[in-house]
Amino acid sequence: MDIKEFVIPAIDIKEGKVVRLLRGEFESSKEYPYSPVELARIYNRAGFKRIHVVDLDGARGGVPKNIDHIRSVRRVFGGEIEVGGGIRSYDTARMLFEEGIDFVVVGTMAVKEPESFTRLIKDFPGRVILSIDSKRGRVAIGGWEEESSLTPEEMAELYDSEPIWGYLYTIIERDGSLSGVDPTPYLEIKEHIGKPLLASGGVSSIEDVERLMGIVEGVVVGKAIYEGRIPVEGLTGVERT
Repeated sequence: MDIKEFVIPAIDIKEGKVVRLLRGEFESSKEYPYSPVELARIYNRAGFKRIHVVDLDGARGGVPKNIDHIRSVRRVFGGEIEVGGGIRSYDTARMLFEEGIDFVVVGTMAVKEPESFTRLIKDFPGRVILSIDSKRGRVAIGGWEEESSLTPEEMAELYDSEPIWGYLYTIIERDGSLSGVDPTPYLEIKEHIGKPLLASGGVSSIEDVERLMGIVEGVVVGKAIYEGRIPVEGLTGVERT
């Protein structure tokens, strides 16, 4: 498989800037010297097929806050775009689809507003990715700041027979840590689902990416690209805090 079909570069946006958090903690925000649209252009030129855009302000506030930046990214990236962060209503998701976004990544609404989520996935079949964010073995919601009673497997099974595209499974304890990946949680959840699975959290090298091939259908990578551990033409790997 072509690495650029398997790796999904992340663009995490906070107050209009590209940042990465450590384990989802907003106080740990690290800023990088690229604008969202600059990164999107670089990923487009490099030939990536899909990118993962997160509105971090939206994730914390409950409604998208960086729509203008998402629009700019859409204008310059020719492949597929999935967007997450603050998509907690049917109307918000529909607005993003109208802006030309290919997939929305939704977690909190699936737990707190299951009727609205069910309406969304039936009206937009195959365009909703169910976000499963694992923290201490439970699904975290509300920008990872609230813990639900569901296990990742329980949440996955709730919707596997429904017309979602698939899942984004993030191991929060590893996210942004460059600590490496553990394939075990992905192998375990695969036993409960039939739809595609994307991995996220802890990727530190191309070897980590290769370790996940054959287990999941793609992997979201942020910090390892930003800091030059996985080289991308046009990115210097320069960081700034």
